[in-house]
Amino acid sequence: MKRIGLSGGIACGKSSVARILHKKGIPVLDADQVARNIVEPGSPALLELVQEFGSNILDENGLLKRKTLGSIIMNDKNKRARLNQITHPKIRASIFSTLQKWDSQGYTAGVVEAALMVETNSHTLYDALIIVTCTPQIQIERLMAREGFDQETAKTWIRSQLPLTEKEKLADVIIDNSSDQETLEKLVHEKWNELMISLNRETK
Repeated sequence: MKRIGLSGGIACGKSSVARILHKKGIPVLDADQVARNIVEPGSPALLELVQEFGSNILDENGLLKRKTLGSIIMNDKNKRARLNQITHPKIRASIFSTLQKWDSQGYTAGVVEAALMVETNSHTLYDALIIVTCTPQIQIERLMAREGFDQETAKTWIRSQLPLTEKEKLADVIIDNSSDQETLEKLVHEKWNELMISLNRETK
């Protein structure tokens, strides 16, 4: 089974691409959902995070306040690295357990969607990497609309990630999601088919 990584810039439309692939019958795993699952109340990962960052990252029900944690690590590389050290090994173990299950079920390809796949160097664990991009202005506008941010906050969040141009250098496939949904769907179908032909040719 071909293991495909799906990533890109924040608010560029990774999830939109993932939904299109899922509609094609391709299994897709959202690494962000896996990350939420491993920090459920009482989990070892959540206990480690509280020890590291303090109990103020929890709400009154003991749930992780992701935005609070995000604001703590956003401009601090050391704290961001510590967060990754705690969570990423557990996330990867869960992801690859799912990939093995898909393989045993006979799927020929499976996709893992992850926002920080390149930043954490986990893209090297996949057979190919798809990067979703859009224009900088559209990225800012989408992030403002989605999160309710003002323009400066949106720009700060974007700057906290690796620049899109750096991610594009590592991509096997680049999907530009600067247009409408119909255009995106056509592009995803075309790029996916091209990628599968290329990967299958390499294994022969």
